[in-house]
Amino acid sequence: MHKEFADDVEFFIVYIREAHPTDGRQSQANVREGILIEQPKSFDDRLKVATEMCSKLEIDIPAVIDGIDDKVNKDYSALPDRLYLVGKDGKIAYKGERGPRGFMPEELQTAIEKALGKSHRLQGE
Repeated sequence: MHKEFADDVEFFIVYIREAHPTDGRQSQANVREGILIEQPKSFDDRLKVATEMCSKLEIDIPAVIDGIDDKVNKDYSALPDRLYLVGKDGKIAYKGERGPRGFMPEELQTAIEKALGKSHRLQGE
């Protein structure tokens, strides 16, 4: 989706607090997969974890980091993950449900196509 709409939409990952840190509510799935991360205590710690995550997962979407005060997470009710589309006017054009069950990229794609209008679909065909 990022590549398909790259000319028309700016994509960002917003790295927020850890949902399942080792020093908090640790997930057994994370233990099995070796994802063992303490909750970052400073912005620099959070930046380091986010950088490692993007590198290991080979993510090419630009990432921004929520402050250690978790303002973005709180304002957007983002934990553990959530998809948003912000329109050119700065207003929320699409707000997905909370993940992981509510993480529906196909809904975001439909919202993007609607926001761009039919002309984008014709260009992609």
